[in-house]
Amino acid sequence: MYKPYSPPVINASPDIKVAQPKISGLAKFIISFLVRPYIFSLFGKTKVSVHNKEILFDVFSRALSLKSRCLIAFRHPDGREPQLLTWYFLFKLKKLAAKSKIKFVRKPHVFFVYGYEVARWGGAIARLVMPKLGNIPIHHTRMDSKGMANIYSAVTEGPYPLAMSPEGQVSYSSDTVPRLESGIIRIGFQAADRLWQNTAEQKPNDCPLEILPLSVHYRYGKRGISLMYKLLSKVEKLCSSENARNNNKKTPFEERLRFCRDYILEINEKRYNIKYTEIPSFETRLENVINTALDTSEQMLGIKSEGDFFTRLYRIRHDCWDRIFLPGVEKLDDVSMIKRSVMDLKAGEAWHITRHQEIADFGWYFRCPVPAQDSPLHLKAEYVQNLWDFASRTMGGALADRINIPVKKIIIKAAPVIDLSAKLPLYKQNRKGTTADTTAELEKAFLDCICQVNRDEPD
Repeated sequence: MYKPYSPPVINASPDIKVAQPKISGLAKFIISFLVRPYIFSLFGKTKVSVHNKEILFDVFSRALSLKSRCLIAFRHPDGREPQLLTWYFLFKLKKLAAKSKIKFVRKPHVFFVYGYEVARWGGAIARLVMPKLGNIPIHHTRMDSKGMANIYSAVTEGPYPLAMSPEGQVSYSSDTVPRLESGIIRIGFQAADRLWQNTAEQKPNDCPLEILPLSVHYRYGKRGISLMYKLLSKVEKLCSSENARNNNKKTPFEERLRFCRDYILEINEKRYNIKYTEIPSFETRLENVINTALDTSEQMLGIKSEGDFFTRLYRIRHDCWDRIFLPGVEKLDDVSMIKRSVMDLKAGEAWHITRHQEIADFGWYFRCPVPAQDSPLHLKAEYVQNLWDFASRTMGGALADRINIPVKKIIIKAAPVIDLSAKLPLYKQNRKGTTADTTAELEKAFLDCICQVNRDEPD
């Protein structure tokens, strides 16, 4: 029997200190023993296949030997990609290259850029391990000179690639690219310029700075089919639908999805007192819920509505975390009881405010068509996972409450690199235009990966 979400007891806590990124040999040694059971807990027993592995070998060979610098732009559709890629690059890539008689000058490693909020919700283990692997935290919503300095240092000095998700966060979509932020392109051009200027007689292409587009895809087997229907039944039970009580096999798959989707949306509309004289499309209704949830979060925080959707979203998230983990506060022992109680109340309020923000966040990505019965299995499985997530966020859940259907196969697809150093003269002439054009080039690389994987690895 499913237990509904209940609000946790949230108390204000001192600020979290994240250690300066630095590779620890001891940490890597310990992780080498723990990584296999950890990856198994995330993905189960699954096969990992690499497409265009020659591109990976070439990029890492040149970067590790300091003949180039590399930024890895990876797609982030599921939430588990950083863990997967960390494991693969640290413990699998060298062996895969050796089978092709390729030997790296040093053992492969990759630094990942992550938001400071990950250190807050990720727990003590994440705060301990991530800096010791050289991973770099950064703020989404405010100037972070320290974080940016670490990023530029890692990129220009090398030898290890730096990995970032240009999607900014989990996108919940493997076959589309809902949005790309241009941050990785801007950072790349600035780093390429610094790299060139650091050597007086060097030409931009003597040590090029490259972006490697990397796409991750999931495929499901027969077990995935049964577990997908099982998860759908759980969603139907949450909705108390007739489909859950009757024989589900008699109801078309698409109809079951649409019923749950519309039911959950209607619950959110009632929550936000959204009414219509004439019912518009699902997309319009969802857009209204998203906007109302975002407005509600800002009103509860008492902040102005400024900037685009994601600027507002990140600001809400940041401000709420700052109420729970108090910036600049090292201890609360000397705080009076009344003041501490008010801090705890504000922390509890912040948790409730983020429930609205979670609806707005996930809802923005849930604007996708309902798959039909004959759609590819990975699209149907992904939609059912997202349908559960839609219900979960409605009930107060977050990404941590997501249920992932075990995969049979994981595909890592590398695309040809984008040479930013070669584009540097154009960037200096027209920064905004060249950044936009290069971001579009990166998006096309991702879309090409999606098309090729769907062609070569059908369900």
